Amino acid sequence: MSDLAAKEGFNAALLEYADENFVKFSEGSLPVIGRSDFAKKAADKPGSKNISWEPLSAEVAQSGELGYTWGNWKFTMPDTTLYGNYFTAWKKQADGKWKILLDGGNATPAPKR
Repeated sequence: MSDLAAKEGFNAALLEYADENFVKFSEGSLPVIGRSDFAKKAADKPGSKNISWEPLSAEVAQSGELGYTWGNWKFTMPDTTLYGNYFTAWKKQADGKWKILLDGGNATPAPKR
C-alpha cells in the first residue's frame, strides 16, 4: 500500500484498500466514516506521494478474519521531514483480499539516529 501511495497518492491508496465501512482518523479533525464519505472528501485530491510507512508489527486474530498493523511513517517535503506512527485494522473479505477497517496515526519527534 505504501508503494501505491508513492505512485498514485496517499488518498488514492487508502481508497484502493478501504472496506465499505472504513473509518479514517486524522489528527485535529473528526473521523471520516465510510468509504463513500472518504471518497467524497478526497475527490480530485489523490493525496501526497511523499509519504511512506513501514509496519513494525502485525497480528491476525485466530479466526483469520481480522488483523492489525502498526508502524512508522515519514512525510518528506522540500524543506523538512515529518515523522509519526500509524495503526491500521484490516478485515479479510470473502474473496480473500484484506481491506482497511480503521486507519489513523499521530506525529512524533524525529527518530534517534
